[in-house]
Amino acid sequence: MIGPLEKPLPAGWRWVKLRDHVMKIGSGVTPSGGHTVYRQKGIPLIRSQNVLMHGFTRDGLAFISPKIDADMESSRVQCGDVLLNITGASIGRICVVPDEMCPANVNQHVSVIRMDGTIDPYFLMFYISQPSFQREILSSQAGATRQALTKALIENFEIPLPPLAEQRWIAASLQAQMATVEKARAGAEKQMDDATALANALIRKSVSCCKTKAVPLREALIQIKAGVGPTWKKYPVLGATRTGLALAREPVGKQPERYKLVDPQTVFYNPMRILLGSIALVDDGDQAGITSPDYVAVKGRPGLLDTRWFYYWFRSHAGAALVLSLSRGAVRERMLFTRLAEGVVQLPDFSAQQKASACLAAIPAIQKAAGAQLADIEKLPAALLRQAFAGTI
Repeated sequence: MIGPLEKPLPAGWRWVKLRDHVMKIGSGVTPSGGHTVYRQKGIPLIRSQNVLMHGFTRDGLAFISPKIDADMESSRVQCGDVLLNITGASIGRICVVPDEMCPANVNQHVSVIRMDGTIDPYFLMFYISQPSFQREILSSQAGATRQALTKALIENFEIPLPPLAEQRWIAASLQAQMATVEKARAGAEKQMDDATALANALIRKSVSCCKTKAVPLREALIQIKAGVGPTWKKYPVLGATRTGLALAREPVGKQPERYKLVDPQTVFYNPMRILLGSIALVDDGDQAGITSPDYVAVKGRPGLLDTRWFYYWFRSHAGAALVLSLSRGAVRERMLFTRLAEGVVQLPDFSAQQKASACLAAIPAIQKAAGAQLADIEKLPAALLRQAFAGTI
């Protein structure tokens, strides 16, 4: 049994079992023939990737023929049904079937919950989406082999039941609030995208506004090979991610003295994830740190290559194209310095690099502010849900 999660309930609310307030709980089926029968048009077949938390996406939506649809009557959904992912990494994601998706079917990874009119579907969706309820779902799947959420388990969900009018008011309030949160998230994400676009524009301008020369990276970069030695305890462990510099998730390994010192004006990257853009810059004002001895760490050669300019060039489309051209086709192949050194970069005059670099120095502050805003926004849905189901919305 999952729930109850919040006690005591507000006045006029009571705990109920979901099974006593539904007309149907059931999962779909895979059409006979599996993926081979999917079409570009026809009757929609909703799969787990189409179910988002509080929402629905048509990305990756499959379609089946009317003939196959006729054989899948048991998995057909109606407008207003609640869809709950019951397997895999997306287990627990929940949404209400949008009107434009009817008629449609679901496959075996999605459960259909059809209300009997006593529980508002959006109220149910928001309640089950709470982080506390989601943790209960995950804990029910503990063990070596994760099983699907069963019909019996879903039937025994315990749900707080206020009067229907109050349910609808809570659901409508949460929908409006979540829409505001999404708008704020989109705005913060746009700021992040704009910062990246600005960096790319500054790099392009520096290359296009003046004469450039082709320089082998083995001449333009200085590789950092030596370990930091016995002073390693003085430094935080840093990592390179898709978004740049971050504290490493793992502590130092067995030979911490071999970790490389990455101080301001150092670029380093994960050679196993270079194709994913795991590149970082320790910039002026950043705290020096150490990074894995397996990472590649470099500095620009003084008077030839500005390190900050190189970092943003490396993360631009031009840098990505270079990395791809140097790859040998294996996704997990390491991009060690010896491989990177084979590349050639079209360098503008050093003064042009420095001019662009001075402008690029403002980018991290923009990204940091947008990142902090996003972090705060990510906390809002859980807080709103807690407030709603404590009866204080």
